[in-house]
Amino acid sequence: MEISVELTFSPLQDAYEPQIIRLIKALRASGLTVLENPMSTQVYGAYTKVMELLTKEMYTSLEGVEQGVFYLKMVKTDRSDYEPHF
Repeated sequence: MEISVELTFSPLQDAYEPQIIRLIKALRASGLTVLENPMSTQVYGAYTKVMELLTKEMYTSLEGVEQGVFYLKMVKTDRSDYEPHF
């Protein structure tokens, strides 16, 4: 099963950028399709691969901050090639 995940990580601390950068670099290095914009990061691929990656990297990210919040949306399909039709 293919999925699309939109992920936003918000460390609740002043020095938040290094943890966000670490997470994005880890996602990029995964071999999965990863797209970024200023508000979130999208990860696309097989359910088991995406979820294994996110479980590991979300844990590592939360370990690296005193407090943090993840926002996540998931769709059951690979939407990485989406283009507006209007």
